[in-house]
Amino acid sequence: MHAIRRRHLLAGAGAVIGSPALAQGFPDRPVRVIVPFGPGGGTDNLVRLIDAHVRAALGQPLVIENRAGAGGTIGGELVARAPADGYTVLIVDSSFAINPSLFPRLPYDSAKDFAPVSLLATGPVILLSHRSLPVTSLQDLVAMAKARPGQLSYASGGNGASTHLAGELLKMVAGIDLVHVPYRGTGPATTDVVAGHVPLMFNGISAARPHVDAGRLRALAVTGDRRAAALPDVPTFAEAGLPDVTASTYWGALVPAGTPAAAIEKLSGALRAGVRHPDAQERLTALGFVPIGGSPSDYAENLRTETTKWAEVVRKANVTLD
Repeated sequence: MHAIRRRHLLAGAGAVIGSPALAQGFPDRPVRVIVPFGPGGGTDNLVRLIDAHVRAALGQPLVIENRAGAGGTIGGELVARAPADGYTVLIVDSSFAINPSLFPRLPYDSAKDFAPVSLLATGPVILLSHRSLPVTSLQDLVAMAKARPGQLSYASGGNGASTHLAGELLKMVAGIDLVHVPYRGTGPATTDVVAGHVPLMFNGISAARPHVDAGRLRALAVTGDRRAAALPDVPTFAEAGLPDVTASTYWGALVPAGTPAAAIEKLSGALRAGVRHPDAQERLTALGFVPIGGSPSDYAENLRTETTKWAEVVRKANVTLD
């Protein structure tokens, strides 16, 4: 890890000298984009939906690579060790802000080995119940959970996953006792909830909507400041009486620390253009994303806030990876 930091310091020193030339010539070849999760998930979907518009703004293709594993840390380490030249970009979700509190030792320093590029989008998560559970609102669920402490369970994509921590946050805010049932991925968790083996879960809109529309699952509440455009009939947690359940997912772009400011600015501008393109906005919104297209400073502030918030949830809930 110390070697990574020393390399970035040297790269940063060289960048000061080389930045005028880079500003004129960057990028002059394809840009590698690392998605630290498997194909078909929210992060992968986001990148591929904006791909064409980003490459048009950059004037170079994006080479998208899925490097899944270890909660996103395998892809993260690959980018932390990449040359700090702007040609390797990491796209992450909220797990990047959660992992420092979960993993005893990460193969990189989340705060020092990366430079923020853009806050791309946010997305609400929905609290879902199986249709067999006799509740039709968040208030019904809280009342049932208080009357039956420790008897209701919720599924998640695994220990430490954002869907797990959303459940822990709900427990803390509502003062209820739910049993966590971890799975190896959100897909298997969703399958078991739809089958009625577990009555509750948090999930993203793109994965949940088909089951909600078909009546297999009920959407009780959604995170975020406003109702989701993709599911406008579902109340927010604030409307349902629990405004402190703030578990929305955020997506952003990072590059290795020491990347020249000129390269970061060009990448940030292209990513913002991609996210804000009308076609991309329409398609992202339909899948439950809320496009942002923020600056490097926007994403830096978001990471500070989210890392602090989830560290407190992990500590209070005593969440471990075991």
